[in-house]
Amino acid sequence: MEVSLKYRPKSPIIIDGFPGFGMVGTIATEFLIEHLKTESIGKIIFEDMPALVAIHEGRVVEPFGIFYNKKYNIVIVHAIGGQSGTEWKIADIILKIAYDLKAKEIISLEGIGTQNEIQESRTFYFSRDAEKVTKFKNINMQPLNEGIIMGVTSALLLKTEGIPVSCVFAETHSNMPDSKAAAKIIQALDGYLHLNIDPKPLMEMAVKFEDKLKSIVQQSKIAELQRDKKEMSYLG
Repeated sequence: MEVSLKYRPKSPIIIDGFPGFGMVGTIATEFLIEHLKTESIGKIIFEDMPALVAIHEGRVVEPFGIFYNKKYNIVIVHAIGGQSGTEWKIADIILKIAYDLKAKEIISLEGIGTQNEIQESRTFYFSRDAEKVTKFKNINMQPLNEGIIMGVTSALLLKTEGIPVSCVFAETHSNMPDSKAAAKIIQALDGYLHLNIDPKPLMEMAVKFEDKLKSIVQQSKIAELQRDKKEMSYLG
């Protein structure tokens, strides 16, 4: 596992989004990357994962990309890949970046599963930092008082020391990319960080990112099946 950074911002806020329920974190960070006019400042090379790369609209989509917005001093870790069992290693990489850059805060964006039929996703926050809790309360967000957090976010909560970790969740009952839930997360994050995001095109853009991710996920599954068939043919 290797981190490659061509630029090292000082004391940024780090926002991460990983595939999970509804791929909410991935869609939300994708929206931020485009809306905030970020620049690519690095990537994470993770050799424990299959050697697959997605091509979209003639461009390579990094499985783990690192982007930066100077105006708000935000570093965004955007992931379209991930495997069960690698969460601790990925969390270690994010923490390494956070400690090296002396990050002010880590904000993890996640979907939380619900079996209830929902007309509109609700958003929740979790933080153990009193100052951050006050900020969330000031924008009328509800705390997550009961629930199970899984994946990279849970590893970050368990391992991080010295840097506040905040989590923003949106309800989703879909295993497929859920753009509506991602849009709710963006709206919550906008209130928390004052990013001046125009909510009008939010859903339209979120749906576009949803379609893009569906295409990438589908192509990745096809590529994995082809790879497995090749391996079986070598063995047979």
